[in-house]
Amino acid sequence: MMEYEVKIRVGSLGPARARLMALGIRPLSRLTERDTYFNASDRDFGKTDEALRIRVTETGTTLTYKGPKIGRNDVKAREEIIVSVDRGDAMSGLLEHLGFQRTAEVVKVRENYVVEGTFVALDEVQGLGPFVEIEAPPGLSGEEAVALISRVRETLGLAGGETTLSYLEMILATR
Repeated sequence: MMEYEVKIRVGSLGPARARLMALGIRPLSRLTERDTYFNASDRDFGKTDEALRIRVTETGTTLTYKGPKIGRNDVKAREEIIVSVDRGDAMSGLLEHLGFQRTAEVVKVRENYVVEGTFVALDEVQGLGPFVEIEAPPGLSGEEAVALISRVRETLGLAGGETTLSYLEMILATR
């Protein structure tokens, strides 16, 4: 599955939250996400632009692989494969036994919304601050996804501040 998203650094989540409320859109959930990233022993995911993570939240645990980013201006596109796992600690142990090394941890509090079929997340990322992510639903062409993300971004009044960097890349850049 291809993932299309834009990540926007904001000074505060308040204006985006207020705009969502004014539109009558309420949050679906508010979760703390703890993402542990791993690197392969046979190649450097930082150089190949891949990511492998275990995400633990109050509602479950997933293992996610993300392929290299495909340039689409300010919208990030990449292959994404997500698998549910029963226990994050067991999955971490399995990966480490296979030679993967822990790279970093990204912790954020995320409020999830749906706006015109897109997934909108208001993120407060430890060590980085507030961001808004807009992700297109699966099954759209690249052009459809970019157009929808742009429309929702305009609806929410979010201008400037976009980045194609992942939270992991930003965290690693602070080290």
